[in-house]
This record gives sequence, C-alpha cells and structure tokens, in this order.
Amino acid sequence: MTQQAWAIIVAAGGGSRMGASTNGTPKQFLEWRGRPLYWHSARAFCRCGAVHGLVFVFPAEGFELAVEQCRAIAAEEDPGLPWIAAPGGERRQDSVRHGLDALPHDCTHVLVHDAARPFLSAALAHRVLAGLERAPAVVPGLRMTDTIKRLDGERVAATLPRDQIAAVQTPQGFDARLLRAAHAAALEQGLDATDDAALMEAQGHAVIMVEGDADNRKITRAEDLRLLTDAPAPSAAPRVGFGYDVHRYGPGRPLRLGGVPLEGGMEVVAHSDGDVLLHALMDALLGCAGLGDIGEHFPDADAAFDNISSAVLLDEVLRLFHGRGLRLSNVDLTIVAQKPRVGAHKAAIRKNVARLLRLPPECVNVKATTEEKLGFTGRVEGIKAQAVVCAVADA
Repeated sequence: MTQQAWAIIVAAGGGSRMGASTNGTPKQFLEWRGRPLYWHSARAFCRCGAVHGLVFVFPAEGFELAVEQCRAIAAEEDPGLPWIAAPGGERRQDSVRHGLDALPHDCTHVLVHDAARPFLSAALAHRVLAGLERAPAVVPGLRMTDTIKRLDGERVAATLPRDQIAAVQTPQGFDARLLRAAHAAALEQGLDATDDAALMEAQGHAVIMVEGDADNRKITRAEDLRLLTDAPAPSAAPRVGFGYDVHRYGPGRPLRLGGVPLEGGMEVVAHSDGDVLLHALMDALLGCAGLGDIGEHFPDADAAFDNISSAVLLDEVLRLFHGRGLRLSNVDLTIVAQKPRVGAHKAAIRKNVARLLRLPPECVNVKATTEEKLGFTGRVEGIKAQAVVCAVADA
C-alpha cells in the first residue's frame, strides 16, 4: 500500500512540571531560535518527503490563540505542507485521539510526535516510516548502555537484562486505521498508557523498533532548558564550498530539481531520487565543511538509499554541516540542461530550496542555462548542476 502519511505533533500539555521555571508557559510554546518548540518539530517533518501533512494538537484552553500564533508563523515561514489544528484532551492519549479524528480520510499512516522533542531530524522520521513497511507499529529507540535496576522503594529488587531494554522516543509510526481502533478500545476499556505503542501492544499488534537518535532529546525538567541555550554567535570567518553533479537521462526516476517535480516525462538514471540540484548542493555543503562528498556518506551501493528522498539526505548533511560550527549565509545554484526548459520552475525551486535550508528566499539564487546544443547536455543525454555555498565559522 502506498503510504499517505501525516504527522501529529502533540503540543497540548500544561507544562506543570516546569511551570516555575518557565513562568507558567507550557514548554511546547517556549521560544528557541525565534520559534516555539513545536515549530521546530514541524520543520523536520516538512523536510521529510514522505510526510504529506501536519496536525498540531494544542491545549483546549487558549486553543484559538495557539492557532493564531501558528497561522502567523506559517505566513512568515511557509511549511510547504498542509496543516490543521485540533484541541487537546485531559490526558496525552486523549489529545492523540483528537489528532487522529482530525486526519483526512485518505491518510493511511501516521507519525505521532511529542512537541517537547524539538531536535527531531527528518532522517529519523524517514526511518520510522520505512519501518512501517514491515510492521503496523514502529518506535525509535536507543539500547541501554547503563546497568538498569528494578526498585522496590529504595531497595534494589533486581538487575534487568540490559540487552532486552531500550529507551523509546517519538515520533512513533502507525497504521492509522489500527491506531484509531486501538484508541477506541482503550477508551472503552479505561486503559491508560504512556505512549501509543502500548495501546497497539494491548490489541496484539506487532511493534518493532528502529534505531533512534541520541540528539532527539526531550525537554521534560527544568534542567533540560540548558539544551536550548544557543552557542555563541560565530565570528565572520568566511567559508566557501563548490558542488557539481550530473545525471544521465533514461528510464529510472521522474525528474526533480530542488525537490520540485518537473512535468514533461523526463527521467534520470539514479540510485536515490536523482535530484541533481540537491546532490550538487549537498556536495557544496560537505566541501564547505571539509567533510568529503556525498558518495562517501551515501554510497550508491547501499540499498538503504535506493530511491530515498534527496531532501532527507540534505537534512543529514545539514546536521553534519552545523556540527562543524558553520552558519550558512547564501547559496547560488546553476542548472545546465537543453531540455526541459527550467525557467518557469525557478521560483518554485528557489522557494523550496530556501525552505529546506531554513534560509530567507533572498539568500538563495537559482539560474538555468543551456550549453548551446554542445556536449552531452546539448545532445539531451543528461542534465548537470553546480552549487556554490557561503558560510561563516568560528575563528
């Protein structure tokens, strides 16, 4: 079954455990880098090409104000996906149930994510969705490295087998129809659970675990607020990276440039989705950071990258790029092709690349040219792209 996946961002908690540290502001509405925490999760889902829409679940009290805030942010920073909002309930699982009720009828799969995990990556969301091809429920988790004890009060009652235990994160992925049924059964039976996977387990459905992400931490206690402390602003030491990529025309993948599908029937031979422009951009970013090239990070002999969205790979490259203490300032992209004509698509490509990079559109430039019918592009045998990126780094 082709996945029509949506993501539910659960942002309906009252923040009672952290109230004194946040002056009563629920943690999902705390500002970090100019946006509330819940929006950072939305950004990650928007960079995952397999997610088709978002549902924000906000507290029932103050719901309209939360929706207005979300609408204002979306007007400034177009998420590129449809989104709707639903009021939360008394418990987390009530809020998730309300989010499920808001999903469109053609939604087949759903990711449920806690807004208090703002460090979500698109790669993790993609990993969970890929797991749904093998099971109706998928959780990301991290295996334990510490020894785990079961307690009876303050007394140690037992030492648990570490290799059988994992710390589970969100987003958790589900067959939407089965999760709705599991929530309905829990409501009827008065069953409480701390996550949605437990409700699926209670109905006898298989739940599998995929590798989680150590950076996907949760803001739960007052001391976790230090995770939101920004690093000092880098000084203006300039860095430049250049990228170049080529794809041959032929039966394979429908042509996409900068994440934008181009009509006209042109196809490229490729292992991933064949987005030559994003591939050149990734190489430029890796070059700027001194991190090699995309072939080293995403080898075409690895089945895990077969037909994978280049937007997902770009998100991982950006994580590595920012991990080097770099701040992207602008990019200049050039598409070289005799066919198809790209001019009419440049604005859409520019807008989408700016969204993927989290840059203002004026910091992204897209050019298109031909080689006057010379060479392999002139013979319409293929397409190529070049990218230049500029960044600043700590001195």
